[in-house]
Amino acid sequence: MNALPNHLAPERIADLPPAEALDGALRHAAPADIIAAALKIVGRERLALVSSFGTESAALLKVMIEVDAAIPVIFLDTGWLFEETLAYRDSLIATLGLRDVRTMKPREEALSHEDPERDLWFSDPDACCRIRKVEPLARALKPFDAWINGRKRFQGGQRAGIAVVESDGARLKFNPFANVAREQIETIYREANLPPHPLTAKGYLSVGCMPCTSRTSADEDARAGRWRGRPKTECGIHTASPTDLAS
Repeated sequence: MNALPNHLAPERIADLPPAEALDGALRHAAPADIIAAALKIVGRERLALVSSFGTESAALLKVMIEVDAAIPVIFLDTGWLFEETLAYRDSLIATLGLRDVRTMKPREEALSHEDPERDLWFSDPDACCRIRKVEPLARALKPFDAWINGRKRFQGGQRAGIAVVESDGARLKFNPFANVAREQIETIYREANLPPHPLTAKGYLSVGCMPCTSRTSADEDARAGRWRGRPKTECGIHTASPTDLAS
């Protein structure tokens, strides 16, 4: 795992190379090499992986533990998740031997003030995502200088052109699976005998919060069931302003 040139490895956590230089060095690297490079650049205590424990999450978590099983994993419990997702999280923690999974929840005062009737998902889904996902993630990421996530270009939409390494304005963001094909994800599951998300068999190809997730048919994009019938395609954690994520 020597994908990162020595001249791009900082001596101090605060001395981070620019995202563009790292992307140039890592854009053709294997996912495990990208994670290893992130560790070399930032250090384990300042690097986190953010996982939804969704339908494809086990593949990235499997690659991560092969590099370092002690990398902190951040999980956002929005209060609207399927029970199957919560059970899947617990199952993968045990199956993969994840050592540091940190569950973040929305602030109770934000929920009582902005969503007292629990219907904000219907009237203003962007505001719902902000208080249930964006703000909790901002709190969770405060100790870290970089984070890893599982977005892929084959998911389309705003994800079609993502770089392997980018900046969210506040910290580095590594996308180890940016270049992978769906078939590679399936291969990781098969070779490692990873359990599928329980809702996959029920027709859910992408799983988020219960009110805003629906089944998809075979001829639809995998994320077509997210916020169906609305122009919204992202929850906001990847599109939030630097101020939001640095707060």
